[in-house]
Amino acid sequence: MPSAHSPHGELVGALYRDHRSWLLAWLRRNIACAQRAEDLSQDTFVRLLGRDTLSAPRQPRAFLAAIAKGLLFDHFRRSALEQAYLAELLQVPEGEQPSPEEQQLILEDLHAIDQMLGKLSSKARLAYLLNRLEGLGHAEIAERLGVSVPRVRQYLAQGIRQCYIALYGEPA
Repeated sequence: MPSAHSPHGELVGALYRDHRSWLLAWLRRNIACAQRAEDLSQDTFVRLLGRDTLSAPRQPRAFLAAIAKGLLFDHFRRSALEQAYLAELLQVPEGEQPSPEEQQLILEDLHAIDQMLGKLSSKARLAYLLNRLEGLGHAEIAERLGVSVPRVRQYLAQGIRQCYIALYGEPA
């Protein structure tokens, strides 16, 4: 990570100083929770600090908004995933529900899976989920997605590859 005194760190510092208030106001208009808006604002600048290279953007506010939109989308997707899990958990008899600690671990696993599958195209992700969760075969998935069976095979291979990478890292 670049130091605060490197040209990269200085650029992020200038963006923070000049546009943080605007970004925070923009986020507050897009999300009801002021604390979450604050967190997303900070995450935007942390993401910039994590980049290997950074050049001064021509339109700093549009640049920051694009990064924040991605983080906002991730936040909403994570929230929807958590809500779906909690809704399913309500269907489980009270005596069979996992402990709060187990629930937290399950949510962390769901987030990791979601992040891993998020690297796939929408069709590849859907094909993989239809196969793994609903047990659909290649022909059924191809019909649903309006693609060929060989394309479904490619999508499934992409999903399996992402699982492999998540478990074992990049193949050598």
